[in-house]
Amino acid sequence: MMLSKTRFIRIQKQIFLNAALMALGGFAATAQSTVKATMVLKVDNQQSNAFYVNNRAPLQKQYFTKLPVGSIHAGGWLKKALELQRDGLTGNLGEISIWLSKTNNAWLNKEGKGEYGWEELPYWLKGYANIGYMLNDKKMIGEAKFWIDAVLNNQRDNGDFGPAVERKGNRDLWTNMPMLWCLQSYYEYSKDPRVLPFMTRYFKYELSVPDNKFLKDYWENSRGGDNLLSVYWLYNRTGDKWLLDLANKIDKNTADWRQANNLPNWHNVNIAECFREPATFYLQSHDQKDLNATYNDFKLVRAMYGQVPGGMFGSDENARKGYVDPRQAVETCGMVEQMTSDEMLLGDTGDPFWAENCEDVAFNTFSAAFMPDYKSLRYLTAPNMVVSDSKNHHPGIANEGPFLMMNPFSSRCCQHNHAAGWVYFAENTWMATPDNGLAAQLYTEGEVKAKVGTGTQVSLTETTHYPFESQVNFTVNTAKTVSFPIYLRVPAWCKNVSVKVNGQAVAVNTSSGDYIRLVKAWKNGDKIVLQLPMQLKVREWNENKNSVSVNYGPLTYSLKIDENYTREDSKATAIGDSKWQPGADPQKWPSFEIHPNSAWNYGLLIDKAHPENSIEVMRRSWPTDNNPFTNNNAPIELKVKGKLIPGWTIDQYGLCAVLPQSPVKSEQPVSELTLVPMGGARLRISAFPVTE
Repeated sequence: MMLSKTRFIRIQKQIFLNAALMALGGFAATAQSTVKATMVLKVDNQQSNAFYVNNRAPLQKQYFTKLPVGSIHAGGWLKKALELQRDGLTGNLGEISIWLSKTNNAWLNKEGKGEYGWEELPYWLKGYANIGYMLNDKKMIGEAKFWIDAVLNNQRDNGDFGPAVERKGNRDLWTNMPMLWCLQSYYEYSKDPRVLPFMTRYFKYELSVPDNKFLKDYWENSRGGDNLLSVYWLYNRTGDKWLLDLANKIDKNTADWRQANNLPNWHNVNIAECFREPATFYLQSHDQKDLNATYNDFKLVRAMYGQVPGGMFGSDENARKGYVDPRQAVETCGMVEQMTSDEMLLGDTGDPFWAENCEDVAFNTFSAAFMPDYKSLRYLTAPNMVVSDSKNHHPGIANEGPFLMMNPFSSRCCQHNHAAGWVYFAENTWMATPDNGLAAQLYTEGEVKAKVGTGTQVSLTETTHYPFESQVNFTVNTAKTVSFPIYLRVPAWCKNVSVKVNGQAVAVNTSSGDYIRLVKAWKNGDKIVLQLPMQLKVREWNENKNSVSVNYGPLTYSLKIDENYTREDSKATAIGDSKWQPGADPQKWPSFEIHPNSAWNYGLLIDKAHPENSIEVMRRSWPTDNNPFTNNNAPIELKVKGKLIPGWTIDQYGLCAVLPQSPVKSEQPVSELTLVPMGGARLRISAFPVTE
């Protein structure tokens, strides 16, 4: 995934051209003389945004800057997903999970003593609080502040805070890392003056810990990059130079994510969360090898275990040699962390590749990990998954226990950490640019409010049914005319992009860059219409039995399987360390097994080179409940032909057997099949054999 020499030269030329044209007074005018437009391969980061916190020297300047929490409000299906989380498990986990109990909780004790308290509270809080901020939900904001106040009020005299967990004689600092993220979001939302001094004292404590006792336990050693991000966050606000010494110390004592052909460990969440650490430290080191290491880690795990659709890789709990079939799954935690890493890397590298992967995971994998009402979820979800039950499927998957069923509380990590997935996605839909503009990165309905140009506050409203429809509409809302650039990301899968401003076509050569840059003196009510025509595409996974997957635009499609839901007792089907609160009502929070009520073992008859000749696109009405990620609500279906493969069955582990080698001979009659978006299919075949 590293930049090719050709792409590097193109980027350098683009940056030079941008600077030259800007010096001459702007880009060439299009058919509408008041709009100046160009294609940008890579945003010029030689300057810094004047209105938002940027990286201080000597840190590399950012390509895109994340807007403060509260700047963006989701709309459409994304807002609906956040509301479902609020009304579902995320918003009510406090009455279920013993780890969120307010009795004997180490997070509520100044000495960090208590029976309950580790990663679960901050895992949940970083999503729960931000959903509250985005939805302006007073109840959620108040509950979040209860825990934030407890953390801020219980800092110890030496600067340490949180549960006083020790492992092998060393202080375990992992659990504080996600809590720091909670404090950062809270500060951006509230500007509470207690946060910066609190973090300063804590980082002075960390600096005082000897290297031989610092970040030595498995989790904290793997995840030092999360700590590093918080150090840079504080440095950019205070300028304390000693924080750069701490950053060096963290990088030195974190696991080595710079190995050419290996990773420090093969735990799926660690990989998705920690592969970005070298690229984060690159901001300080300016060593190209650090940036390249992150790209290499991403490429390495996918070359070995990621020859599957959906943006992730097959590791179950831990990736194992030989277990590479699309029936291998990934934790819901891993999906959240991959999306989070993608969002961060987008700002640090300016590379829209990370937006592409974020959308791939979000639309095609993450949404299928939940029941449609978000009241329960799966620990593990795979691209090919035809049974979702409470049985032990080990060693077919690398977990022993009921890890494939939909359960409201059946693990200590995903049930808490999943809360951040959609809200972090929403918070990164727009980013600020170095030239005091805004960039639309992840298309979805909503509104962004930000300062642009010379400091004018504007808002842009976005209406769209993307990723199910190709048109994205923007309206500028401003009290006075203001000139600033708006960047529109051109997805890599898209050809023949078109743009109109106030009904007039804008001429752009979209083959020459990744962003459309529009500049004009924007007035209140100005409208932009972006068309992202979607095409059918067949992806071939030659290293995974020559299987194929079918894409239409950003969505991957799965066989529509009749899903039979069976309600079960959540406590009876939970894993051992779940630990419900004594008063939790399992009748209110049931679990579900999902079994197939139709055949799933089909291979496709498909024209791979010209899929439009063998696939018909069927459009359906938009769902009235604004929740498109279900089979019944799918706004688009695909019709394709295929044949049953009788020898491809459920195997001895209770899983769909590994893929047969394509092409497969089948004497069965040709059947017409329906494909639905992979992200709405709780049972699915997304990597297909090809039949003759």
